[in-house]
Amino acid sequence: MIKAVLFDLDGTLIDTAPDLGHALNLQRGHHGLAPLTDELIRPQASHGARGLLALGFDIGPDDAQFGPMREEFLQLYADNICRHSRPFDGVLDMLTQLENRGIAWGVVTNKPARFTEPLLSILDLADRAACIVSGDTCPQPKPHPGPLLYAAGEAGHKPEHCLYIGDAARDIEAAVAACMPALVAMWGYLDEADQPQNWGAKALIDTPMQILDFVT
Repeated sequence: MIKAVLFDLDGTLIDTAPDLGHALNLQRGHHGLAPLTDELIRPQASHGARGLLALGFDIGPDDAQFGPMREEFLQLYADNICRHSRPFDGVLDMLTQLENRGIAWGVVTNKPARFTEPLLSILDLADRAACIVSGDTCPQPKPHPGPLLYAAGEAGHKPEHCLYIGDAARDIEAAVAACMPALVAMWGYLDEADQPQNWGAKALIDTPMQILDFVT
């Protein structure tokens, strides 16, 4: 029996790609580069600063400029945290249905708390969540199972009685390692090269309301 539902944030619960893309294009503008299209940015939005900087500037953690560029990007994002970010269609109705059924829900994301908490507060979701586990809450982020195990404990339930929803391979890898059933949010920021059918999830779902089929 599922007693709690846990969600990834970017690309699963909230459509944050417009604001992440806005920050990236502001940064590109500061460096004399033209803006990128939403179509290019969206598949990288689940991969945080590392994925977006790789897309926007072709740099990675091994490059000397990565650290300063990452901080510049994160500050631009912090300054524009919720200009256009909104829950995906159907998410609010689904959360209300879970609450009406007495099923707790929470967030487990690799997004640092300095962004997670203000974003959820602005969207009036922070006080409704049974737990909020950010990328720096635990010693290791996903795909390590630690954040999911910690969230289950915060929600007061065993991992096998929690359901995790995510849109990236690391989400499902973490859930499998935590012995927690998982669903892939196909409305999220999947890339054409992704093969979610091979990630080990219980199912692939196309809308948030389909989650309710797995908690009855």
